[in-house]
Amino acid sequence: MNILVTGGSGYIGSHTCISLLEAGHSVIVADNLSNSKIGVLDEVRNITNKEVVFYKIDVTNAEALDTLFSKHDIDGVIHFAGFKAVGESVSAPSKYYFNNIVSTLVLAEACQKYGVRKFVFSSSATVYGDNAVPFVETMNLLPTTNPYGETKAMSERILTDIAKANPGFSVALLRYFNPVGAHESGMIGEAPNGLPNNLMPYVTQVAKGKLNKLRVFGNDYPTVDGTGVRDYIHVVDLAEGHVAALDNLHEGTHVFNLGTGRGTSVLELVRAFEKANNIEIPYEVVDRRLGDIASFYADASKAERELAWKAKKDLVSMCRDAWRFEKHH
Repeated sequence: MNILVTGGSGYIGSHTCISLLEAGHSVIVADNLSNSKIGVLDEVRNITNKEVVFYKIDVTNAEALDTLFSKHDIDGVIHFAGFKAVGESVSAPSKYYFNNIVSTLVLAEACQKYGVRKFVFSSSATVYGDNAVPFVETMNLLPTTNPYGETKAMSERILTDIAKANPGFSVALLRYFNPVGAHESGMIGEAPNGLPNNLMPYVTQVAKGKLNKLRVFGNDYPTVDGTGVRDYIHVVDLAEGHVAALDNLHEGTHVFNLGTGRGTSVLELVRAFEKANNIEIPYEVVDRRLGDIASFYADASKAERELAWKAKKDLVSMCRDAWRFEKHH
């Protein structure tokens, strides 16, 4: 199939491009490069020895997107393009609501116009709000604790309604947890512009000496050691989950958690990184971050049952691969 990947030069998007190409699909990438670099796609080509078509466009631009669709016979879409920093969404909500929701609307409308029937959406576990763990797809969604999560929940509702109104349109809503790690080649990984918002690139930059110490946001949560607990999943496992969802997609809306089903605290991850790479990570505890909750991890049994997908890589692999990329980067 010919697959359009929006945000395809980003962290998760680029790894998914590799998984798509290795599975025999053709890939077209649309990305405005606001939080990624074009050179990532050169590495994707080097890893796979396959070509990727690239368009530098903003997915909120309906005219530019229409031009892209008119030039290619697209079979399916995987939609990653969007802002993703929880903390920033709290301080700049209008930026998040406009970009994340408008891009979904414009892309879905283009799919309807050009008869594209497969749509895989990059959602998030944040749509569950402060629910009881583990998070299960059948839960009633609670109000999320930040605008980023709200944009994901709203986009899910938009796509669900479009699928109801358009028989034959197939949507997979992938609620995934905390991607970490990098491709085993060390050629691509998480390389945010500016100060990292996610834990692992912060840890690797401290390990490399680019940052003095890690900031741990709160140590008074009701968790094993007081720090926040998350379900960390290797980005390659996550990428393969997108391909499994695409290949098994049928009419209607289908929701899947993509996670390991295990919770790991911030300090447990730090200790795992230190042990895996024999590097000490200095840290300081600071105030809690607005919008964060104490603990979340997945019940991922539905994806295993219906998609024949399961996360395979362990925490040590995540830490080693992340550090390998940072050293080469």
